[in-house]
Amino acid sequence: MKLIIREAKIIDSQSSFHNQTVDLQIENGILTKIGAKLSNENNFEELKLDNLHVSQGWFDSSVSLGEPGFEDRETIENGLNVAAKNGFTAIALQPNSYPIIDNQSQVNFVKSKAQNKATDIYPIGALTKNSEGKDLAELYDMKNAGSVAFGDYGKNLDNSNLLKIALQYTQDFDGLVIAFSQDANIKGNGVANEGIVSTRLGLKGIPNLAEELLVARNLFILEYTGGKLHIPTISTAKSVTLIKEAKAKGLKVTCSVAVHHLVMTDEKLDGFDTRYKVSPPLRNEADRKALLEGVLDGTIDMITSDHNPIDIEHKKMEFDLAKNGTIGLESAFGSLLTVLPLEVVVSKLTSGKSLFGIENQSIKEGSIATITLFNPSTESIFTKENILSKSKNSAFIGQPMKGKVYGIVNNKQLILA
Repeated sequence: MKLIIREAKIIDSQSSFHNQTVDLQIENGILTKIGAKLSNENNFEELKLDNLHVSQGWFDSSVSLGEPGFEDRETIENGLNVAAKNGFTAIALQPNSYPIIDNQSQVNFVKSKAQNKATDIYPIGALTKNSEGKDLAELYDMKNAGSVAFGDYGKNLDNSNLLKIALQYTQDFDGLVIAFSQDANIKGNGVANEGIVSTRLGLKGIPNLAEELLVARNLFILEYTGGKLHIPTISTAKSVTLIKEAKAKGLKVTCSVAVHHLVMTDEKLDGFDTRYKVSPPLRNEADRKALLEGVLDGTIDMITSDHNPIDIEHKKMEFDLAKNGTIGLESAFGSLLTVLPLEVVVSKLTSGKSLFGIENQSIKEGSIATITLFNPSTESIFTKENILSKSKNSAFIGQPMKGKVYGIVNNKQLILA
């Protein structure tokens, strides 16, 4: 690759070129020169785009793809292509395939399927065998094979002692434990946030308590054991408070929030549209505002699309029976810019890499070219035509968007949308 990117505004607080508009010269995957109006004596390919901004490559800490086993929902190849065209140079892959990614050979399989792609894949290994919550999976072997964390996607670990053992055991090799927090007994048959909307619609409710009890329990266990804990996709104001207090104590806890919890509320459920059925459920406006505040004050470490493709047979059915999940890679950036400042959005889409043990590449001469290209100023409405995923279960159809992703440079490749 020999490329000069013209007139790009750098959004990277770790770079000395932050907020400057410069040219970037990339040769063999390395940023060799950065400066104004670089000469092109060696006939490099040139790229110039309207209102171009660039940042460190974005990372999504929770992506489900389906393969192996659910290729009708999404394949690894197409999923990585979708990620690349929407600005993500790296994704953490959830283990909820068939079979579950709970051993070294499964980790090696998904990594082999992702070879030579522009977007890097970092598998999350299941915390327990077959994600059944009974016995710990082969954590150390999966770590050696390339797993960046361990968790059972969308499932709470009922056995408190097993979580205790996991946090103690993973300290031997600096492992990261992911603890989805939702008490299955309190959730019961609930399908929507417990409140005015669920009562009005006659839907069984899931109280905030179902999440907050488990967040509190998991933090108590972490305080006892030590280790590193990540609590994904929190959805309530009290969860933000609990995690903020835990961080003040010095506990090694991080957390994420899903894009849809920052831009939508349970008011979306009025039409019983199953595209809005997610786990945890969409909450009320007070929770949404508290989550935004948690992002702004640094309590919430990263934002994820929580991309989860579901086939139409399991989504377009009665609300009570439909599977949870929405795709989100295509709509993440545009949605976030409608509720958060640009620099905050970029920070929350990049800082998660270091928390998962992935090296950050700042925009400076001599560093590896791992960058995202975008225009933050356009406005549009998200439509079905914007969806590149095989599954079309997007909660964002009809949502206003701000900004446009042009693509990425990564692994010596330029991918444009």
